[in-house]
Amino acid sequence: MNRETKRMMQRQGQMAPDGSAMPRKPPPGSSSRSPSGPNRSAGGPARTSRHRTSPAEFTREVREEMRQVAWPTRAELINYSTVVLTTLILMISLIFVLNLSFGWAVRFMFQK
Repeated sequence: MNRETKRMMQRQGQMAPDGSAMPRKPPPGSSSRSPSGPNRSAGGPARTSRHRTSPAEFTREVREEMRQVAWPTRAELINYSTVVLTTLILMISLIFVLNLSFGWAVRFMFQK
C-alpha cells in the first residue's frame, strides 16, 4: 500500500494516523446480531427460509440459461479450434526443442 492510498484511507476514516486499521462500525440502522438477518442494509433481499430446488425445476432453469448463451457459428468454431490446435502444436514443439537442447547441454557439461 503506498502513501497516497494510506492518506486516502485516513481521510475516509478507515485508517488511524499510526497506520493501524480502524475498527469497523456497523452502518446506522442495522442490527449487530447477524449480518444475514432481515434488517441487513445491503446485498439484496434476505431469504426467509432455505428451500431445495427440485430436479425438474433445476433442469428447467438450466435450459432457460442455456438459451441465453451466445453460441458460436460453425465457421467461428472451426476458426477457434484451428487457432487453439496451431498454438498447441507450436508450444509443444517449443517445449520439446528446449527440453532436448537443455538435456544435450547438461550431458555435454558433465561428460568426462
